[in-house]
Amino acid sequence: MLMSPVYAMKRFPPTQHRCRPKKAVPDPGNRGSGFAGPPVSPPGGRPKGVGGVIILAVFTPLTPSRPAFDQDGLPYSPLYGDIYHAAQGALEQARHVFLAGNGLPERWRGRERFTVCETGFGLGLTFLTLWRAWRDDPRRSRRLHVVSVEAHPFAREDLEQLLRARLPAGWEDMATQLLAQWPPLLPGLHRLDLDGGAVTLTLAFGLAEQVVPRLVLRADAFFLDGFKPSVNPGMWSEPLMRALARLAAPDATAATWASAGAMRRALQTAGFEVERRDGFGGKLHMTVARYAPRFERRHAPAEPPSFAERHAVVVGAGIAGAGVAHALALRGWRVSVFDAAWGAPALGAGHLAAALTPLLARDDSPRARLSRAGALRAATRWAPWMDGGIVARCGTVQQAKSDDKEPGMHAMLAELGFPADWVRAVTREEASGLAGCPTARGGVYFPGGLRVRPRLLGAALLSRPGIEVRAARVARIEALQADVPSGRRWRAVDGLGATLAEAEIVVLANAAQAPRLLAASSLGPTGGELPGFFGQKAIAGQITLLPAQDAGWRPPHCVVAGDGYVLPAVDGDCVAGSTYVHDAARAVATAEGHAVNLERAARLLPELAGAGLDPGAFTGWAGWRAVLPGRLPVIGESPVHGGLWAASGYASRGLSWSALGGDILAASLEGEPMVLEGDLLRMIAWR
Repeated sequence: MLMSPVYAMKRFPPTQHRCRPKKAVPDPGNRGSGFAGPPVSPPGGRPKGVGGVIILAVFTPLTPSRPAFDQDGLPYSPLYGDIYHAAQGALEQARHVFLAGNGLPERWRGRERFTVCETGFGLGLTFLTLWRAWRDDPRRSRRLHVVSVEAHPFAREDLEQLLRARLPAGWEDMATQLLAQWPPLLPGLHRLDLDGGAVTLTLAFGLAEQVVPRLVLRADAFFLDGFKPSVNPGMWSEPLMRALARLAAPDATAATWASAGAMRRALQTAGFEVERRDGFGGKLHMTVARYAPRFERRHAPAEPPSFAERHAVVVGAGIAGAGVAHALALRGWRVSVFDAAWGAPALGAGHLAAALTPLLARDDSPRARLSRAGALRAATRWAPWMDGGIVARCGTVQQAKSDDKEPGMHAMLAELGFPADWVRAVTREEASGLAGCPTARGGVYFPGGLRVRPRLLGAALLSRPGIEVRAARVARIEALQADVPSGRRWRAVDGLGATLAEAEIVVLANAAQAPRLLAASSLGPTGGELPGFFGQKAIAGQITLLPAQDAGWRPPHCVVAGDGYVLPAVDGDCVAGSTYVHDAARAVATAEGHAVNLERAARLLPELAGAGLDPGAFTGWAGWRAVLPGRLPVIGESPVHGGLWAASGYASRGLSWSALGGDILAASLEGEPMVLEGDLLRMIAWR
């Protein structure tokens, strides 16, 4: 795996920033991808409608909320002219309306998992009340999943101020966990793992009418908690209720403090049986509902899978396989990892360090969203090793590629409206100050940019209890028919025909070797299907180790990237890279490649040009990238062979995909709400 931070900015005239709605089309459903979610427009295409719900292909910057109070001291939203909760108390309202209205805690008892979808996170008090009730119930479900949509989230500091003033004694631990993982205010999904992963909170930041149609989950209960319909009609509209209904499990329930007639009719049209009950806080009525459509469902969420053993075989112990194995082991799976090169002293030894920096695009394109999701998951999953030895949060200066492009980068940030704790514009002087040495020009700065030691990180991920790694080559895999809940069992076989392991799940995380393994297993394409997956190519490339001590130049304190990159020093050397060599017979570091990397590095850091360094004296490392057409990976279940999964084709962005890919596969197998939106999942499905 070679990592090269990339900057992508597309210029579009304002008229292209929004796509007009298109007539509704049928949902193609789950085509064996392992995911159930709405169809979406292809990159650059027009939006599709699903079941009367329009998926908007439009980027809308987040507008954060700020603490404000009405004349009675209640938390208040100036954006909507409404209070966040009843005067009689948020916790009491949550218990009366949302818990009792959804039959909780009784309904989660004895279940493997229970999933709640909430429209309106607000101050988080309803979520905390739910979490507390779940904690206090000895007969609770094994796991609790909550997905909460919020268009105007609070910054962490503001949320802490609001919560600390309102929580009863004994709730401090929950608030501390929530605030410790509170994400930067960026559009999209943010997964928080609480109570050791027994509770998950997926925050969906963005307008509900844009976010909900992209969610992939199976909801047992809905907490409908937007601001009142008269000031926030979109949150109670029929299209949104239809979008929510597509996520409903059989007999799912819903509850809300509201009782407006239009809202109740919207629920009924979406397939809910609606009932009025006594309200709370001076309201005469509230509404409860049960999903019981009188029509045949066309867009039902997938049934959660069931496994007898919860044992998986992962082929490949690189950064892709390590991410998958770690994610499964976190959820209690037993994982057998096989890699012929495991334990070899030279395995990745020269790959001293790599960088993880997200992409940017003026329209927040699907690739930019995917990149951001990967960076956010990595920062969360790798937190235990964020001490500098394995993962260092050193930041990244992403330089403009030329002086005339720097203003465009800064204008793009103004349009995106991303918070400064995620990315901010910098001049050349500011970039030089952050790097601790002169840079060629300014650009943008990511405070969360990471320098990672891939070999050490992979070993740390694979050291999780429940993971066994063996130095063995899987020569083929065989599908076995067996009486197991998944309906299939797999056997991994070595070159002598001996069985290495049997499991219900096999994950191919062996890069460009994956298509060859399938072909050797007589599981290759027939009739030309999946040309993308079987068209994976191995592209060689090399990195260069620049001497960082007494070498006539000052090494950077942060990652400096543009056309190439230079990383902060590790063990006396700075990694610079990287080359791309198509159709190479072997991956080998050459003096010519070192010269290319030095030239690129000198365009970023001018001191290198005058340091008199000799590329012929450099050392480095060469390796392979697995690249699919379109340069997006395949992460998901085979549409042809049930129980056969892949995490392959990570190309130059293995660090971006490792944690995210692992959580996508593990969440799918565990029946969790998905950590990525449905339109993005389809982009990385088998193809």
